[in-house]
Amino acid sequence: MFGNATTALMERTGMGAAYRDATGSSLYTVEAHVRYLREVALGAELQVRTRVLARDAKRLRLWHELDADGRLAATEELMCLHVGADGTLPFPDGVAAALDALADPDVDAPEHAGRSISPLGANGTVVPRPPT
Repeated sequence: MFGNATTALMERTGMGAAYRDATGSSLYTVEAHVRYLREVALGAELQVRTRVLARDAKRLRLWHELDADGRLAATEELMCLHVGADGTLPFPDGVAAALDALADPDVDAPEHAGRSISPLGANGTVVPRPPT
């Protein structure tokens, strides 16, 4: 679902199949953080909302939320790079403008955006393995 949502964002902002074929450029996910919050029943009505959290010349930070039957079921935060045959490259002006139009700097990032995976144990200590 989240992969389809990223593809839809690419289509909407001018990085669809025709762009990828013509330029050899696309988004490449370099980091992803997925949280599964609840089970999704077979046949559930699914909806994904996507937000552009931030971007710079070559990087894009996305946030996806998956609702199942109207309840939040999962989230995904992505850090993507715009890449071509010769490595990373800046977004074209039209793509950059389309991405900027989807960002809302007046809305705070979601509470869990930017968080890392929690360490094991109390106060960040690693829980020792039980003796074998």
